[in-house]
Formats: sequence, structure tokens, C-alpha cells
Amino acid sequence: MERRVKVLQFICSTGFYGAERWVLALAKHLDASKISCDLVVTMEPQQKPLELVSEYKKLGLGCHILPMNNKFDFSAVNKLVQLIKDEDIDIIHTHGYKSDIIGVLAARKAGIKSIVTPHGFENAKDFKLRLFIWLGCQAMKYATKVVPLSKQLLDDILRMGVNPDKSLYIQNGVDLSEVEATSSPVRVNTEAKRIGFVGQMISRKNIFDILDIFDSLHQQHPNTRLILLGDGDARAELEKYSLGLKSAENIEFLGFRDDRLSLLKSFDLFVMTSTLEGIPRCLMEATAAGIPVAAYNIPGIDQLISHNETGLLATLGDKQTLQRYWQELLFQPDRAKELADAAKEYVYQHYSANRMAAEYSQLFFELSGTP
Repeated sequence: MERRVKVLQFICSTGFYGAERWVLALAKHLDASKISCDLVVTMEPQQKPLELVSEYKKLGLGCHILPMNNKFDFSAVNKLVQLIKDEDIDIIHTHGYKSDIIGVLAARKAGIKSIVTPHGFENAKDFKLRLFIWLGCQAMKYATKVVPLSKQLLDDILRMGVNPDKSLYIQNGVDLSEVEATSSPVRVNTEAKRIGFVGQMISRKNIFDILDIFDSLHQQHPNTRLILLGDGDARAELEKYSLGLKSAENIEFLGFRDDRLSLLKSFDLFVMTSTLEGIPRCLMEATAAGIPVAAYNIPGIDQLISHNETGLLATLGDKQTLQRYWQELLFQPDRAKELADAAKEYVYQHYSANRMAAEYSQLFFELSGTP
């Protein structure tokens, strides 16, 4: 029996966001008879148990915890090297700035191959975070392969100085079976229009624009509600800001929810106002669920949504036009269904997790020298 390629997925997780779900989808769709795909996550003091770990274990795959004394504990490098040797790992696959730094250093020290997959770049304001992001970007240059999940991210890493010979574009994929398996909820109030967002509450998601647009829309259409799913550093500030809006009583911050996909299917409109994205998983899930989409036209989003074909896109920062698009999709149901149906068909054709896993499998085989 041929030895399986042993891959270690490494992420410094703080929640169950797009990157975590992406790792789970990849592992789920790899051929376990040919590729062993373990997970390692960092764990800081007082950090809560990770949903990613519990979901990964449900797949019957190996999970490892890498203890860290603080956020920037570089003793984790040697701990990871030891894990690589103990588990006889061939390739480490990293996701996120911190895991890129620690993972690439550990791979070079252990003498194995490393793959970095950028999921998006943060336009952070905090100096320490900006420095850490810069270090993560430098670490990418020393990986065996850098495999971004969008064409825009590919352009970004090349501008950052990653050798083109080290780069490989594998288009993002999502486990659409999760969306299919989730039943639509029973709507108590079918008259109220539900506008929704799912994702991290961080600066680049620009959720303040969602709040502003909704507040303006709600003055004209009082029978509307805004549902925000997710958590993050900006949540407290966003909640405080929303309390000062006239529409405050019609805005819900629900945090993380196990019934996320069911709630997603209850939306009449899915909205995004991000300033920076990879290819958002939440947007793929919304289109797979048949929810019409209105968003800002930025790289990453434009790979999923084509204006007037699969959704409606406004110029970044043009809140007035985006509000008009919200109204169009909320109150012209035939138009909304036409765009939503086209978006669903496009996502199913181009962004399946099976296709993505097959391309990653080929890369794993090539890097490990497996025929």
C-alpha cells in the first residue's frame, strides 16, 4: 500500500469565519485514501474551545493543539517543528498572518515543504497589527508555494515581491452541500423585508456603511429589518453606533449562530460593503441559497457578482446608489429572482469544493513527489 501524503493544516483561529470553513471544506473533500490531512491550531490562555476543532473531529481527522503563552509567542515555532517530526508531516499548509510566520519558519527548520494560502489582506489601523501583517507578507516569500484564492490576491502577492514561480492560482471553492442540507426557516412575519450580512466585524468589512444605508432606507420603508451575523473587534463600536440611529430597534446583532445558514435563507437581501476581500465565502453561500445580492464593486466580489447579471454592484463608497439597489432587489421580486437564480447557477458551476480539492490534491502530490 502506497504511503499517503501527510498534510498539516495550520491556522491561528479566533472564531469560525470564512478561512476556518474553507479549511474544513478542503479537508472534507480530499481523498482520505491518498492524503492524510490533520489540523493544528494555536491556543492562548483563556481562549475558548474552537468550533473548527470540534467540526474537524467530526470528519474523523486528526487535530492538534499548539499552546501559546501570548499572541506573539514564538516558542510555538519549535513546538510546531516537534509536531511535524512526531507526525512525519510532508507539507504544512498555513492560513493567516500569524500561522504564515510560524508555519513557514517551522517548515524551513523541519526541512519540509510549505504552502501559504492568503484569504485576504487587512487594512488595519493599529501599528502593531500592521507590523505583524507586514511580517506575515514577508514570510510568504519563503514558502514553497503561495496559493491565493482569488485573482486579485494573486496580483497582490506578486506586488509584494513573491516570486511568480512560487505562486499558483487555485480558485476558491465552498462546500455547497451544507447550504443544500439546511432547511429554510418558517417566517413568522412574511411582510417584513429582512436585509442580512454574515461575516467578521472588522474594519475592512466596512459595516458602518451597511448601518448608514439601512437607516436611510428604513425611513422610507419602515417594514424592514437588518440582521447582522458574526463577531469581531469592531462589534462593540458598531453596536454603540447603531443605538444612535433612528432605525436602532430594527437592527439585530446576533453574533455567532449555529443556525447561521438557516438564518441566511431567511434573508430577502444579502448585502456587503467591504473595502477589501478575497472571495467571500459568505457571499458564495448567499448565492447558493438563492438570496439576491447588492454590494460594493471591489476585487474579489466582482469574481462572484457581475453587475446586472448576477447581482447589483455600486462603486465603493457610493451609499446612495447602493441604497437604490437595495430597494430594487427588495421591492422588485421578479428582478431579484432573475439575478439570484443566475448567481446560484454561476457559483455551482465555478466554485465547488470538489474541484478545489482536486487541484490542491495535485499540488500536494507534486510537492511530495508522489506519482
